[in-house]
Amino acid sequence: MKSLSGKWMAALCLLPFAVFFVVFQIAPLVWVAVHSLQTDTGWGLANFVKTFNSKFYLQAIQRSLEISFWSSVLGLLIAVLGAYSLHKVNSRLRDFVTAFANMTSNFSGVPLAFAFVILLGFNGALTILLKQIGLLEDFSVYSQTGVILIYTYFQIPLGVLLLFPAFDAVREDWRESAALLGASHWQFWRLIGLPVLTPALLGTFVILLANALGAYATVYALTTGNFNVLPIRIASLVAGDISLDPNLASALAIVLVGLMSLVTIVHQWLLRRSYHVVSR
Repeated sequence: MKSLSGKWMAALCLLPFAVFFVVFQIAPLVWVAVHSLQTDTGWGLANFVKTFNSKFYLQAIQRSLEISFWSSVLGLLIAVLGAYSLHKVNSRLRDFVTAFANMTSNFSGVPLAFAFVILLGFNGALTILLKQIGLLEDFSVYSQTGVILIYTYFQIPLGVLLLFPAFDAVREDWRESAALLGASHWQFWRLIGLPVLTPALLGTFVILLANALGAYATVYALTTGNFNVLPIRIASLVAGDISLDPNLASALAIVLVGLMSLVTIVHQWLLRRSYHVVSR
């Protein structure tokens, strides 16, 4: 009876979260999926056909994937170095850097875009300085490279916060035992450290990818909505001044969800392979 009542109590405590999840996650997704199939003449896949037959929308998908991928890769590489370094410094500096990363992980959107315009805009402080010393010629913060740079900036603190606990799994006595057996530093990380960290690295990469794919405010504030990525196109179809097509916006949103679902499936497959390799 106690076990049964405990299960009912746990289910009751879970009920508010379940209601919140259904109302704010499942219901909007179902609404978007239904409206993506609605057309002016009835029901069908016309919105998806229009999406994949349009070079304009295909360019938005391609740019979103490129920016998300490269900013996630660069952010992950820097975050790995940062998280590893935090384990080697004293606790006071570690606490300061962790608190700073926690603060800067929320520094995005319009303030971040404004900060980069001041620093790296056409007349930005760093732009003028780097041009004067000959280190910068044709860089533009408003280009795809500039957007990748900005996205990488707000990916790094999030990556550090996600990876920092993962390095606790790499025990120091493993490294010492490997060294006693004649393994080099590189051999330890290649054969022991990286396989142990692989699930955390893959999980962090997926989170960074999702974070970049759905980013809207930063790129909108930087380019005033003139940069062709999926979130901008979805917003312009919902609240634009020229053309309004919520059903087409729903189709684009489903494409975005499909991309993230594909990334998650690949992530799970890679995780199973990494667990298999580690177990061997």
